[in-house]
Amino acid sequence: MIKIIIADDHPLVRKGLREILEGEIDLEIVGEAASGGEVLEAVRQKLPDVVITDLSMPGMSGLDMISALKQEHPKLPVLVLTMHPEDRFAVRSLKSGASGYMTKDSLPEEITKAVRLLASGKKYITESLAEKLAMELDKDITRSPHETLSNREFQIMCALASGMKVKEIAEELSISIHTVNTHKARIMEKMNMKTIPELTLYAVENHLIE
Repeated sequence: MIKIIIADDHPLVRKGLREILEGEIDLEIVGEAASGGEVLEAVRQKLPDVVITDLSMPGMSGLDMISALKQEHPKLPVLVLTMHPEDRFAVRSLKSGASGYMTKDSLPEEITKAVRLLASGKKYITESLAEKLAMELDKDITRSPHETLSNREFQIMCALASGMKVKEIAEELSISIHTVNTHKARIMEKMNMKTIPELTLYAVENHLIE
């Protein structure tokens, strides 16, 4: 039996995932979590074979949670299941330690297939993501400005470029307005930009936001 923990801050998503996975005789949900901190605690208690997680959750970012989880449990496979397209977070997720990445419009049978692959010690990546990883390996030493950002800075940069206000970002991530403003200042400095419209234009041109 493959033991699974599912993490998403939307109860309906967790319920839907539970229904998909528990319809399979070899899959068992042993825990749920709605934040990065809850994932870490659930894993310590339940010792699952696979963790399925979203990236957008309150508090600790999904990417930071994956990194922390892999430090504690290096061999535990993590499957990212998110609304964010591959262009935005897939490579970062795999670099943080995820073993697979798929979007929430994936078919149920693809999700169960991915879980079984990860449980057997393999990885799950799409053909398009494999191409992105190959391109990443072929890149010059010179990196694009957004690639110099930390995972949290990248998350906030995308939110700012999408038109979210500092207060809205603070509420969504469960962090202080001061912390968001500190990250914002570092982002603008690293990106060598002065205004949010400039940041938004960059994000659109590089397919970082819709």
